[in-house]
Amino acid sequence: SGILGGAGACTLLIAALGASHLEDRVVGALLRVAQDNAVPVRTSAAVVGEVWRGDRRQADLARVLAGVEATALDQAAGRRVGRLLGRSTTADVVEGHLSLLVGEGDTVLTSDPQDMRRLLRARSVSTRLHEV
Repeated sequence: SGILGGAGACTLLIAALGASHLEDRVVGALLRVAQDNAVPVRTSAAVVGEVWRGDRRQADLARVLAGVEATALDQAAGRRVGRLLGRSTTADVVEGHLSLLVGEGDTVLTSDPQDMRRLLRARSVSTRLHEV
């Protein structure tokens, strides 16, 4: 129970992957609990692009990404994101893409819960948001 709900009952989606988020104890604990309970962890490849620089200082990020499924943002997804941004009156393509990956009952780690709520409301999806 808790932030992740019942074991195996949801997917953990990560909207925030910066160094400060990875150092956050709550985020680290959530990722460990998800891994220990075989809860799928997903993100948008665009989220990875926001933070990945490929240098040695990103060893923690590389370890986290090893257990995360990153979904590509292709043209069809881009069109779906654009329509969603219009309906939700938001503008962040990365958050829009991530919100399309969210299913009913999933848990989302986000640094912008206000916009994420608007995006998910536009999709009529009920989730647990955890601000990081």
